[in-house]
Order: sequence, then C-alpha cells, then structure tokens
Amino acid sequence: MPRRTATMLASTLMLIALLCAGVLIPVPYSEMSPGPTVNTLGDHDGEPVLQISGRKTYATTGHLNMTTVRVTSADYRMNLVEAVYGWLAHDNRVVPHDTLYPDGKTEEQSTQENAEEFSQSQESAKVAALKELNVPVTSWVIVSTVVKGSPAEGRLHAGDVIKAVDGAAVKEPGDVAKLVTKHKAGEKVVFTIVPAKEQAAAEKAHRTATATQKVSITTAASDDSGTKRAIVGISAGTDHTFPFTVDIKLADVGGPSAGLMFALGIYDKLTPGSLTGGRFVAGTGTIDDDGKVGPIGGIEMKTVGARSKGAQFFLTPADNCKAAAADTPSGLRLVKVDTIDDALAALEDIRSGDTAALPKCTK
Repeated sequence: MPRRTATMLASTLMLIALLCAGVLIPVPYSEMSPGPTVNTLGDHDGEPVLQISGRKTYATTGHLNMTTVRVTSADYRMNLVEAVYGWLAHDNRVVPHDTLYPDGKTEEQSTQENAEEFSQSQESAKVAALKELNVPVTSWVIVSTVVKGSPAEGRLHAGDVIKAVDGAAVKEPGDVAKLVTKHKAGEKVVFTIVPAKEQAAAEKAHRTATATQKVSITTAASDDSGTKRAIVGISAGTDHTFPFTVDIKLADVGGPSAGLMFALGIYDKLTPGSLTGGRFVAGTGTIDDDGKVGPIGGIEMKTVGARSKGAQFFLTPADNCKAAAADTPSGLRLVKVDTIDDALAALEDIRSGDTAALPKCTK
C-alpha cells in the first residue's frame, strides 16, 4: 500500500476513533439554555397566570414577562461532542455538573427544592405588592421544615405557628434559633404553638386561631460548626394571611427568580392604568417581603430568551448587571433595579417615553 494512502487511512481511522470516543465518553458537565418566557399579565395554558378574587382589578396592557432557564437533568451525562458544541454555541452555557446538582443531588430532590423556592417566591411577591399598595398583610412565624430523626420529629410539624419559645414571644424566624441556642444540649425547651390543622381551620373560617399548645422538646447537640450548639431540628419561616385571594397559576416552573415580575404583575392588576404603557418589558429577580430584589442564576440565557420573544426592556437585578451587560442581545435595554420601588419608577419612565435617565447596567 502506498505510504500516502496508508497515512490517509490511518488518519481517517484515528478521526473515526476520536469521534466515537467523543460520543461515547461522558463528561461531568451540564448545559443551560434559554427557557420559556411567560407574560404575568396574560394567560398560560388557557388560564390567567394571576387570578385575583375579592378585590377590584383593572385591565392591563403590554407585557411583564418572567423568564426561565432550561437545564439538562441530573441523570443526563453529556458526551464530549455535546460539551464542545455547547461551549461554542453563543446562547448556551456549559457548566460543571456539580454547579447545578451539588453533593450528588438527585433530579427529584432538585425539583422539590425548586418547587419550594417557587412557592416561597410567590408568597413574597404577594406581600411585597400589597405592602407597596398599603394593603395590610398579617404575618406569623411557622415551622417550615422538620429534620427527620431530630428531637422535633413527631413533636412539631410543618405549618405549626410558633407563638413563643420558653415564654418569650417570637416575632421573626431568627428569634427561634436565638432562643433555642440559649440552652445547652440535653436541656428542655418549651414551644408555644398553634397546630397547623387548627391554623388552617381558622384561616378557612376567616377567624384568628387561639387554641395554643405547649410542646416540650429535649435539645440535641449540633457539631456542624464544632460548637456543639443546642438544636431541636427545625427551620423556621414566615406565613401570611391576605385580605383577598391571589393565586398564581404557572406549572412546570421552579426556583425563586420570578418573584419581582409576579409582584409587578399583581401591582398592575390592582391599580388603574397600565404599568408598561403597552410596551414589552421582561425581567427577573428574587424578591423578599420588603420588596428587595435579589440576584439570580443564568442571567445571560434569560436576556436571550426575553429578546427572542420581543422584549424591549429587561429589569435586571443590580447584582446581575455586570454579567448581563457583558453580552446583551441587540435591541434589548437593560434596566438596573434593586427594589420594587426602582422597578416601578423605571416602568413610569418607560410608559411615558422618558427613558434617557433609566438606570443602566454597565460591564
């Protein structure tokens, strides 16, 4: 066989071998890409995203779109060819698998965590919007989760309202840990609670729950920080009662990043006129009960997804501005926001057409 032919054959076989290896060999990476974007003022799967009853609502126009990111599943393993293609693709991002699924987190665990964060973001969006409108919201501290195998298991339950610890009134979730850790491990701590079932029944009947119980729990030691602090094995959170019903209907979405856009959508439906003036505004950002906007992940994919659907303006958490400004899609204007007040002020400028002074994101 002529040397040139043999060399070409060997090179071809090597290339085939490399391609096969690239397809067959898994690599420890996952991919993020632009996901769906949904108008919080509109419908999704045939029903309104925001459904408000018991309070007058107003017609809205334009878009206040929440944005999402698609990620490969926890069980999916990319091959080398897919990873290289993802690295080269402009609108996608390849990241280490552990970035999306740390500590061996399963798909089911990640889905559950995202669902819980999504639910909490909805509650905070409602609170932030109603506070902005000076609508009173009643809040209280609850048992958010109970750790399996902990001293609290079977004694306290998710949804129980925590009125006091050792007789000291509880006003914020952080009060619970402070009061428990005053004890030494092995000592008893007394919780004054309204059981979750009693609280749910009271809410359904539109009355204030009054049937409290005292629950005594022997603390255990935690060595997660090396201090052997006393714990009972719960996390505390906040629940709310609203003077009217606000339901958010959006399936197959998780995480906390839609909070800002939900809050703005609720505000728009409860006030005369249009926040957007008919313009297409998208955005992202977590929100807390006081209207503070927090950063999110995947900002680059969210701006791409928003622009591809026609967004002209993108409300961007201040802490995400630098990353978003590094590669902004053509025709999309980033607007920096740090609070719901910032977002409402920006929307006022957008609907009036006075956009010269809009807060900018810079690299």
